[in-house]
Amino acid sequence: MAGGFNHPVAIANAGDGSGRLFIAEQGGLVKILSNGQVSATPFLDITGQVTQAGGEQGLLGLAFPPGFATRNSFYVNYTNRSGVGNTVVARVGMSADPDRADPASRAELLTITQPFANHNGGQLAFGPDSLLYIGSGDGGSEGDPQGNGQSRSVLLGKVLRLDVLSGTNPYAIPAGNPFGNEIWAYGLRNPWRFSFDHLTGDLYLPDVGQDQVEEVNFQPAGSGVGANYGWNIMEGDRCFADPSCSSAGLTLPVTQYLHGSGDCAVVGGFVYRGTNPALRGVYFYGDFCSGRVWGLQQNAGTWMNGLVDDTTFSISTFGEDEAGELYLADYGGGNLYRIGTP
Repeated sequence: MAGGFNHPVAIANAGDGSGRLFIAEQGGLVKILSNGQVSATPFLDITGQVTQAGGEQGLLGLAFPPGFATRNSFYVNYTNRSGVGNTVVARVGMSADPDRADPASRAELLTITQPFANHNGGQLAFGPDSLLYIGSGDGGSEGDPQGNGQSRSVLLGKVLRLDVLSGTNPYAIPAGNPFGNEIWAYGLRNPWRFSFDHLTGDLYLPDVGQDQVEEVNFQPAGSGVGANYGWNIMEGDRCFADPSCSSAGLTLPVTQYLHGSGDCAVVGGFVYRGTNPALRGVYFYGDFCSGRVWGLQQNAGTWMNGLVDDTTFSISTFGEDEAGELYLADYGGGNLYRIGTP
């Protein structure tokens, strides 16, 4: 579809009828793809605020709220230049030009101190409830040495849920959050790219594993509050540190795969809702290192999973346009590809 991107890490649409795709580059730029052309001038430039001291840092997430056309603001997730690079979730407003954001309007809503440079998560997505869901990694290093994934008093290793649209400054804690804070679910290592099926509201939540297991979790629409996905008690459906661990009370993945054949890190995708009837309802996801892409679908209560393609790409993210067509980005090659259209 387009090329010339520098380490693309997120693809989003604004839901405003414009048909534009917004591609975030890890270094701090967001570019527009419209009518097959990439904007010469970036939609957003926050390179001065972003650090990339580590390979998992930078501008990592981008989300447009429902009603963006009238709200005229959107949200980004990035690591800043403080310490080893702390996570920041910020709101950014628009300029008078609909293809240009106003970086001076950037308002930091939430900052999470990072103990290490890796496992920053970074995903942003508005759910069917119009609340903002945020993926945060466990803080990094290896094996979650600080026990952040299982702690319900820190924001690392979680899915967070904030009300950023009610007018409360900087945000409100939704009444349904289970622990009276920002946490919606916990027990995650590095959730890289989760998504809601925009037709059903179901949540697909992959989590990058440590040494052995890459997993995809699932929550039907309206469920998942307070779920514990098990890290670092378990890696996928396997005990991690203690071989006699118990999975009682944990939410286990609906599918997983072991490292091998070059696999190393699951990259979450989307459920296809585009024009190709053969692919509707299939959840597409991939692996960063191997370039493999799988399709996952539930049929009469049974999950079916199969290899769709074995690409040469360093898949860093998937994206969805307003029509439900899906895209993926090649991190190393800097290209954007479309999936499954006739």
